[in-house]
Amino acid sequence: MNNSSKEVLKINKLSSIYSNSSTYVLNGLDLSMNCGDRLALVGSSGCGKSTVAKAVMQLLPKGSACTGEIYLNGKNVLKLDNISMQTIRGKEVGLIFQDPMSRLNPLMTIGDHLVDTFIAHEETSSIHYLVKRAKGLLEKVGIDPLRFNSFPHEFSGGMRQRLAIALAIALNPPLIIADEPTTSLDSIIANQIMSELSLLCDEMGTALLLISHNLSMAYKWCNKIAILDSGQIIESGDIQEIICNPKTDIAQKLVNSGRILEGSERKKIDKRNELLKVNRLRCWHKIGFWPLNSFWIKAVNEVTFSLYQGETLGIVGPSGCGKSTLCRALIGLLPIRGGSIIFGGKNISSLKRKNLKQFRKYIQIVFQDPCACLNPKMSIIDAIIDPILIHDLLSRSQAREKARNLLTLVGLTPTDIYEQRLPSQLSGGQQQRVVIARALALNPKILICDESVSMLDAEIQAEVLELLRSLQDKLKLSMLFITHDLSLAAGFCHRVLVFDNGKIIEENSGRNMLDHPQKYLTKKMVEACPRLPK
Repeated sequence: MNNSSKEVLKINKLSSIYSNSSTYVLNGLDLSMNCGDRLALVGSSGCGKSTVAKAVMQLLPKGSACTGEIYLNGKNVLKLDNISMQTIRGKEVGLIFQDPMSRLNPLMTIGDHLVDTFIAHEETSSIHYLVKRAKGLLEKVGIDPLRFNSFPHEFSGGMRQRLAIALAIALNPPLIIADEPTTSLDSIIANQIMSELSLLCDEMGTALLLISHNLSMAYKWCNKIAILDSGQIIESGDIQEIICNPKTDIAQKLVNSGRILEGSERKKIDKRNELLKVNRLRCWHKIGFWPLNSFWIKAVNEVTFSLYQGETLGIVGPSGCGKSTLCRALIGLLPIRGGSIIFGGKNISSLKRKNLKQFRKYIQIVFQDPCACLNPKMSIIDAIIDPILIHDLLSRSQAREKARNLLTLVGLTPTDIYEQRLPSQLSGGQQQRVVIARALALNPKILICDESVSMLDAEIQAEVLELLRSLQDKLKLSMLFITHDLSLAAGFCHRVLVFDNGKIIEENSGRNMLDHPQKYLTKKMVEACPRLPK
């Protein structure tokens, strides 16, 4: 048997159930991988993707039950004790989590993470040699060896993920499992991370199991796909063939959702009704203390644009370019240093307290993480009622009736099922619908969506975007749509602005932006956009 056909992972009839649950997360799952395979494990939230990774690594929560067989290089990990598994982890299989900080110790330096990994697996070499080896590994994943003594909090999200890759490949394992490794990263960094990971796997002959909800990313980086639903593989094979000719309903839904996210160019908007005018807006943050070591971060610097009635304006750019700062400045959550914000013909940039509170009902924001902006102890209906009562717009009984109407509007029906639930009792997509309903409770003119679908799986993303389109048409809303995904913005927005270092560097329609990018950054973003075959 040649190396390319050697089996590195074999899963037979794997079933898994968590403690205090009567439902199997995995139910008779079969899966196999050979050396060099690039397999994407794809499915909607809750289908069991991450549970597969945890089962292989034997990292399921205490009290969970697992039956079946999991062979890693011929060893059935379900029959190994904890000490044996400690040897297996890292040496036989490396795991890259969605959040690299779940793998990193904030009190340990970058170098110590790598050196300790070598030592834990009975490396007998001198410390000098292990340090040299660790620095070489950092260089391989694009981290300057001079950062050897840095701490994780001193790294960006992309740099932390590079470190996570270095830890995963440190012992040259035959298999790497990457569980949503780029979800929180902008498209350029995500592309760099996946490119580096793929290249390293090629160099080492390592198999890659990519767990993702992003079908476009799966297509770009993998040659095989397995679609998971209700704990079972329902369709698998060559990724090109399955995406072009999906056989099951679930596969067809995933492909359709992927195509919806990529979208098509929207009709031009009537530019006679200007709703918002931002003119030479400056939002600077002072770092350090005067007179020593003080300087300004020009997060938003001389930004000028207009938003028209009924328009969706996309704002795209890499992490740290000033997108979110702009959003918060527009609604008065951050002070501005100069420029003006004209809404409805009035300059609202200098509004204070009471007047600012009155203005905020006209511009509402939907944040990235719905769970973080919902009170965990407040029922869904009370969460929607709350801003109505704060602004003293309706009586409690009237507000309750309006909240029920809003729940119906965002598709949470029948309302009596949802209204008394807590946020923790809802899925991510349902939580985001509640946040949208709450934002609409004050009858805003402008809705700001700040990465509002980035944490959702592809199918739910498509549903939320269709909901936003529908609400825009019904309520004549204008929207600012903030995202790091140029492909998504191009399909969903009427116009797209590209941000870099606090400034607008390019403006165009979505389609023209994808087909004819002008600036270097825009070209890099277009190159980084994973897209499904036509």
